[in-house]
Amino acid sequence: MITSIARRYPSFRDEPIKSVYRWLEGKRLDDGADGFWRIHDTLYDLSEFIDRHPGGPDWLRLTKGTDITEAFETHHIRMRAEDLLPKFKVGPAKGPRNVRLTFREDGFYLTLKRRVREELPKLDLKPTELSRLIIDSLLVVVFALAFASVHFSSYLVATICGLFISWVVISAHNFVHQRDNWRMKLLNLTFFCYREWRVTHILSHHFYSNSILDLEVSAFEPILCWLPNPAIKGRLQRFGSWIYGPLIFSAMFMLDYFKRIIETLATSKSNFYADDLVPFILPCFMMLVKPPTATIGDIMSLYFCVALTGSFFFGFIALNASHHQPECFHSGDQLPEDIDFGIFQLATIIDRVDVKQNHFTSLTGFGHHCLHHMFPTLDHGILPQLYPIFLKTCQDFGTLYRESSWMRLIIGQHLQLARISTHNTIPSDVTISTTSLFPADRTSRNPSNSAH
Repeated sequence: MITSIARRYPSFRDEPIKSVYRWLEGKRLDDGADGFWRIHDTLYDLSEFIDRHPGGPDWLRLTKGTDITEAFETHHIRMRAEDLLPKFKVGPAKGPRNVRLTFREDGFYLTLKRRVREELPKLDLKPTELSRLIIDSLLVVVFALAFASVHFSSYLVATICGLFISWVVISAHNFVHQRDNWRMKLLNLTFFCYREWRVTHILSHHFYSNSILDLEVSAFEPILCWLPNPAIKGRLQRFGSWIYGPLIFSAMFMLDYFKRIIETLATSKSNFYADDLVPFILPCFMMLVKPPTATIGDIMSLYFCVALTGSFFFGFIALNASHHQPECFHSGDQLPEDIDFGIFQLATIIDRVDVKQNHFTSLTGFGHHCLHHMFPTLDHGILPQLYPIFLKTCQDFGTLYRESSWMRLIIGQHLQLARISTHNTIPSDVTISTTSLFPADRTSRNPSNSAH
């Protein structure tokens, strides 16, 4: 049994300000890639392929010198990428992977991936058009509400605008996972940066959820501590966070931007690009449409209402989405040695059952979360079609897929903040821990047990 999926403690993890680029630098020190790109136990030199990468150059440019096994496997369902790899081969890696997650041919994840690959030609792709229509419509509503808030000088309308802008960001998250496109840049509308999100959310959180490698966990420490680590988790963090947590949610957008400014000043190296001006589009629009009687101070107050409430809604939805439950694995809990990547995802996720009923709620509520972690490049609208294959694979491997109501996930997230005890997490027998204070709503072993 293991308590961490990493063989060595991540370099730079405990620095006061968690930087995307320091996280990547730590990976380069820890992954044994020798300046190349490591996939499983083989090194590849993809330098000449960076600008030809179909998903966009950032993926390879950011990950040079690191182990990209999880990214390669989850982002390439078809065999085209595997067929290209041999021409870039350098040689075998010197040691074992730092991450204990496995991708065995007869294991859960690659079995599921083969079945999904066979199903892809049969899938109805029309829902991808609906995803685009939804986010485009939400964007129009954001600007309409921003105009109305200025015209009527209404903080209530500004608050509703904040809700819609949070939905735009969550919907944009769907497109950040895909090959380069303009909709992914809508994430920047809120002072986030889609490039950095591709590290914090995808390369870190998606592959190593709830572990010491998860930058979305470590970035909040020691203010919000989800890992059951009593060394950094006093009474204030355990129970005070229930009260001050919403204040953190409200500040997430702005703090992320200020953090990047501080990093630039401290390192004299700018990580800002032209698209980092996107956050200023909305306040400039509000200035342009303001009535003659409104002052600049009035408009800025309304904009900050939009930004703060939008940040709150985003944080509340995102951090209560599926991961931070007492029943889910967090570093410190026990897992089987060399656990399959797919089984690990099942161990760290309890899906929100209430956002899976229609396309809009799943796109704006991080729905179909488990399948999204397995196949992040597939549009959210396509994922419901994969449930029969997914649940059949769960049945074949004797593992469980878990769902719960949002209210229970919200309660569970607060219980996880307070948790300092650890427990065994056996994904092949992951009913519900006897120490749990509430059960999940459903567990599915068999497709016949599912609502899908």
